[in-house]
Amino acid sequence: MAQRFGGKFSPDDAGQSAQGKSRKRRVEVSPAGGRSNVMFIPAVVLLATTISDGAVAMTLGLAGTAIWTLSAWLLTEGLQAEAAFAERKIARRPALPRKILAAFGFGIGTSLAVAAHFEDTTALLAPILYGVCSGALHLVAFGIDPLKSKGMEGIDTFQQDRVARVVDEAEKHLAAMSDAIRRAGDRQSTAKLEDFQDSARTLIRTVEEDPRDLTAARKYLGIYLQGARDATVKFADIYSRTQDRAARDDYFALLDDLEQNFTARTQKSLLDDRSDLTIEIDVLRERLSREGVRLK
Repeated sequence: MAQRFGGKFSPDDAGQSAQGKSRKRRVEVSPAGGRSNVMFIPAVVLLATTISDGAVAMTLGLAGTAIWTLSAWLLTEGLQAEAAFAERKIARRPALPRKILAAFGFGIGTSLAVAAHFEDTTALLAPILYGVCSGALHLVAFGIDPLKSKGMEGIDTFQQDRVARVVDEAEKHLAAMSDAIRRAGDRQSTAKLEDFQDSARTLIRTVEEDPRDLTAARKYLGIYLQGARDATVKFADIYSRTQDRAARDDYFALLDDLEQNFTARTQKSLLDDRSDLTIEIDVLRERLSREGVRLK
């Protein structure tokens, strides 16, 4: 869908840029990138070179193609899970070690590919050795999955599971909003929504780091985000048909109100955390004082 040009020097944005705040947005790069996409190529080559080489070679080639494709997909998912793990201060290790499984799968696929091109299909040593080497090189190139959780010491796992369910639902709402706003075909609306999503994700990270904030933030991550999602869907439907500026202004005002509320909720959570720390320090000082330890 064609999008109206917008930017600093756009006539449409001249008034908006003076009033609105400028925010430097971090450029997000896909954690998988081209290096994982390249791993899909060997499967295509194997299929093309074995499809007409007889029943045995074709069967081995098809099996190797399927395993290589699955391994490449597991690798992509594993790299994305690793990036999400590294971004958060508190995170559980991935339940499924996708990168390790991808290395095993790539090794098995390599063994099948070598066997498919061997004249003596009963020879097993060479395919196995090739498979072991390719699996080892895969691990060297892409590494292994995080095997330990981080930042989970002293955290109630039951409470963390509750947070995880709420966060997953909130991320679904944010993803639905991003999908809907594309239909509007308006760059300024997309940028405005991304500003609000940044504030929402900041609150999400705050709740993840301290699950005690879940009760206070639950309506923000549930009811408010669901309402924002519904409003975004309706706005995208209207604006894609009518280009109604009044509807866009109303939508922007809603996003501004929501962003202010989410930011205020996040700041309150941080202040509460600081108050809790002050109380803990005072209690500790009092206990040390009773034990005869004097602090300067």
